Amino acid sequence: MGDGYERKTPMNPGHFKMTAEAAASVHTRQDCRLCGSRRLELAVPIRPCPIGDAYVTAQELKTGQLKNPQELYPMDLHLCLECSHLQLTHVIDPKVLFSNYTYTTSSSPGLIQHFDRYCHDVFEKLKPDPQGFVVEIGSNDGTLLGFFKKKGMRVLGVDPAESIAAQATQNGIETWATFFDDQVAQKILAKHGAANLVCANNVFAHADDMMGIASGIQKLLTKDGVFVFEVSYIVDLVQRNVFDTIYHEHLGHHSIKPLETFLRRFGMMLFEVERNESKGGSIRCFAQRIDGPRAASPYIQELIEMEKKRGYDQLPVYSAFAQRLEKLRTDLHLFLDAAKAQGKKIAGYGASNPNTTIVFHLELGRYFSTLYDDNPLKQGMFSPRLHIPVVPSQKIYEDKPDYIVLLAWAYADRIATRHEKFLKDLGGRFIAPIPEMRVIG
Repeated sequence: MGDGYERKTPMNPGHFKMTAEAAASVHTRQDCRLCGSRRLELAVPIRPCPIGDAYVTAQELKTGQLKNPQELYPMDLHLCLECSHLQLTHVIDPKVLFSNYTYTTSSSPGLIQHFDRYCHDVFEKLKPDPQGFVVEIGSNDGTLLGFFKKKGMRVLGVDPAESIAAQATQNGIETWATFFDDQVAQKILAKHGAANLVCANNVFAHADDMMGIASGIQKLLTKDGVFVFEVSYIVDLVQRNVFDTIYHEHLGHHSIKPLETFLRRFGMMLFEVERNESKGGSIRCFAQRIDGPRAASPYIQELIEMEKKRGYDQLPVYSAFAQRLEKLRTDLHLFLDAAKAQGKKIAGYGASNPNTTIVFHLELGRYFSTLYDDNPLKQGMFSPRLHIPVVPSQKIYEDKPDYIVLLAWAYADRIATRHEKFLKDLGGRFIAPIPEMRVIG
């Protein structure tokens, strides 16, 4: 793994080498970000991809502000042979990734409901001081903190996306526009005091400096405080082919044993883990200071034993996963090529960060003339690098495509219900590509 990054595999017979411009904003880790071992091996080769949320405006295209094609960056996953943590080793400068980040939690109705239940469940399980203090790392637009605030808790968000942080603050959720680390934790302690709860949801895996974050969290917690975080779960990622959780911001893909060992290094211990369906399969983890008052659930050890028995600490399970993804790509291409040969019109549905992974790894861009999306912030924009126009989903009834590939596959049934007229009146078909290809309608 050199900084020049050049790879040749059966999946990608041509050489891919980053341009000088791309390489300037990337550094390559030679060691595991959880345990520090240098025994890293390529586990899942993923096709190079542009930054997944780098949608561009018509003005940028028209005025030529994008003088060069948007860069492709490596996205291969490597397995640590010491602690079995699965991770990206090529790290894009977080300022490039997050400063102009546009995705907001409130744009996803499913996530709003998820975080409403999340807050309720945390109160039921932990019974925190209702006048206590909660900090969320990667708080985005403050959706989750808003639910805690309604319960009476003092809240603070920390998020590097400057415009989103400013809007959240304006909406009554104080949010610091910065990256959380040990120093930021010290500043929070000085201004607000220790936290009863620290939350990090689908972002704990987004940090390269995991050690600095863990150290800061441990310092920030009260003696009986709890760190609650959600990350996508390796078992679901592999079993369900949920590869769209692989993108440049998502540097780590977690299993229980590496997490447990890592947290203990920084004076914390897991005491509870719950599995849920968020993001195609996630784990919600509860950790406390090592001398905290709660006993560890036996379920944690059960999960560790299950992961080891199924081989998630070894390379073969990931090789088989990569092969299944190649079969999925082949099946989709056969279907879509046949449809194009018959003169059928094909479009995509979904314009989010994970959707970019699907388009590039499965090489679907050449099939789409349009992407439909329900997020007003994405409508009127153009997809990363390929510059496919994003339009409201109501345009389906003007465009009348024959097939729509549901890149937003997790909402397939909801989308099919909402657009029943497309299926019944127009005779159209939806294609859900994950966890395996299925035709709806």
